[in-house]
Amino acid sequence: QVQLVESGGGLVQPGGSLRLSCAASGSIFNIYVMGWYRQRPGKQRELVADIPQWRSANYADSVKGRFTISRDNNNNTVYLQMNSLQPEDTADYYCYADLYEFYYSERTIHWGQGTQVTVSS
Repeated sequence: QVQLVESGGGLVQPGGSLRLSCAASGSIFNIYVMGWYRQRPGKQRELVADIPQWRSANYADSVKGRFTISRDNNNNTVYLQMNSLQPEDTADYYCYADLYEFYYSERTIHWGQGTQVTVSS
């Protein structure tokens, strides 16, 4: 079975930075895409950024130029470097992995438990 464990959320002042990490472990054969969604208060969950295996990353327009996604394929880990944070970035951030799982011999999507990011002075 597969687990995604996130870390790195917290409280930061406007203009500050945070780095989120998400490590996938378990019965993984290959990870096709890793990424981050967020859910702001009162809003639907939205894609922040994702990074396909061996391809360029994709970003929501609202975070382009401020956030950078990267992944360590050797360690099945994805990172989200968030700079110039603004109050509207306040949300619960969820990582996900689109992967092929050994145990069920199928391609599935797994989610992390979520980490809270609060941008406030």
